[in-house]
Amino acid sequence: MPEHDSPADSGQPLVPYVPAERRIPEFTARAVVLGVVMSVLFGMVNAYLGLKVGLTVSASIPSAVMSMAILRGILRRGTILENNIVHTIASAGESLAAGVVFTIPAFLFIGVDPGGFRIFLIGATAGLLGILMMIPLRHHLTIAQHGALPFPEGTACAQVLIAGDRGHTAWRPVFLGIVVGGGYQFAMRGLRLWRETVFVTLDRLHKMSFGAELTPIFLGVGYLIGARIAAMMFAGGALAWAVLLPAFDALGGTTVGALFGISPQVGTMSAWEIWRTYVRFVGAGGVACGGVISIVRVLPIIVESFRHSLRVLLVRDRTAPSRTEDDLPPTVVIAGTALLALGLWLIPSFGMGAAEALLAVVFAYFFVVVSARMVGLIGTTSQPVSGMTITALLATSFLLHVAGYSGSAGVVASLSAAVIVCVAVALSGDISQDLKCGALVGGTPRAIQLAEMIGVIAAALRAGWVLLLLHQAYVIGSEALPAPQAKLMATLAQGVMQGNLPWALLLLGAGLAGAAEVMGVNSLAFAIGLYLPVTTTTPLMIGGLIAARQRGGDTEPRTLLSSGLIAGDALIGILIAALVVSGWDRFVALRTPAEGTFFESALTIAMFAVLTVFFASYHPRSGGEL
Repeated sequence: MPEHDSPADSGQPLVPYVPAERRIPEFTARAVVLGVVMSVLFGMVNAYLGLKVGLTVSASIPSAVMSMAILRGILRRGTILENNIVHTIASAGESLAAGVVFTIPAFLFIGVDPGGFRIFLIGATAGLLGILMMIPLRHHLTIAQHGALPFPEGTACAQVLIAGDRGHTAWRPVFLGIVVGGGYQFAMRGLRLWRETVFVTLDRLHKMSFGAELTPIFLGVGYLIGARIAAMMFAGGALAWAVLLPAFDALGGTTVGALFGISPQVGTMSAWEIWRTYVRFVGAGGVACGGVISIVRVLPIIVESFRHSLRVLLVRDRTAPSRTEDDLPPTVVIAGTALLALGLWLIPSFGMGAAEALLAVVFAYFFVVVSARMVGLIGTTSQPVSGMTITALLATSFLLHVAGYSGSAGVVASLSAAVIVCVAVALSGDISQDLKCGALVGGTPRAIQLAEMIGVIAAALRAGWVLLLLHQAYVIGSEALPAPQAKLMATLAQGVMQGNLPWALLLLGAGLAGAAEVMGVNSLAFAIGLYLPVTTTTPLMIGGLIAARQRGGDTEPRTLLSSGLIAGDALIGILIAALVVSGWDRFVALRTPAEGTFFESALTIAMFAVLTVFFASYHPRSGGEL
């Protein structure tokens, strides 16, 4: 292969690693099969992670590394373009899972069973809409804007693929992380050798509470999001549990308490009950405000992207494209989008009328254009999918309410539209990064677009049963799987339709998020911390501190190790869920750790300390050897 400078060189025209005139194996059967398997696996991981933490992580780089390990390391064959197809299919599964778990559980919270087939239809249809709507923007965003739009994950993934093609082995940390994370989770939750959570409530201080869920998944996520974002989320959590919760407990029966709707009987409630009843609405107001702020911040991007999208649709170049410029035909894009939009209205399983279907498609296109451009600037990890979805949900709820929708029917209609928007936005951001990666390595756009669609279909097929399995085992909405974004979606839609939102608490949260923004703090990250349980935000800070300590060194091996920890923890978590549902978990458990004792808390902290020291001190040998 020819030698090139870094694929992210700005100020220079994009020169693909594999030239356009060269044809090597790309869209092969082995690449598709391996990609589908990894799409299902990473989709399962992110489904579990999204329900538990309220965050998801990009599967692009881990899937690219694992693809190289299997194709090059085990099968001793495979080209860089085949590896690119594998990671494209796999990352589609991760993105679809994110869109589904952020929204679909909201139906469970309002007493509606979404059903496995309906989840498949929603995931597949919305995912394909997001892909098709983004295709006309591909050349402008990934080629014409090369250097101006960095596409962080797409560029990083291209660097990994090119390094692997040149012989650099970096896949071992991922597999080590999977073994360690999975082993830790199985010993903790399967064998039940120690507890996973430490939690303390100080009754004398009006139930001020502290706690942490000490698991590999939070350690890895905290490292990936970094110290800055982790600190912002931790600050929100500390404010919620150490300030707001005691304040609400103290305000019961007072004039100020009545102003915020605090019951005089709040003193009889536990810390968790106060959080669920009052504090979480403050967080909901903060997240909604943070979402609106994130949209306002990118308004110039929205306007410019719409202008370019219209130009692409109106002006058609009839010259035969080169291999690296060969997209799916415009007729396929337009006809496919139209058929999918009609399906939302005409297929009974969607349960959508003409009004909500139209709103879903309009808002989906609007935010797909925003998302495709936004990820080029800040990446998919920092992309505020929840903020955009909340904005679309509020707008849809108000419009449908004005149109005469009300009650449970109005809530279902609003949530149905929001689900379509969320999944479409998640997939448009993902394919934008994948197409940028493909442009850098020299992939064929048409093959990448088809691969993304295959990944969506494969992930949609398993999305429903994984979601329902986890619900049956742990109960979605419980402390084990709080599903914070979906709970917020249901709360806001119900409040708009029923006219009973606790506006004082919501406005308090919005004010706190606005104040954070004024002080230079990311309002959305702060508000998510305000909304999440303290047991989530505290351990994220530990991983973030390790990331800060490693700044300036070689962080790639530990980044891959953290991805493996997350994957191993989540996959074993799903396995344990299957054991719980089948009733076999009691045959696996070796003991039943007591709750709240000093010994059990000390044991939990000690085991997590060992894991943390291992992670923080990890240094692979030269050449990627362990």
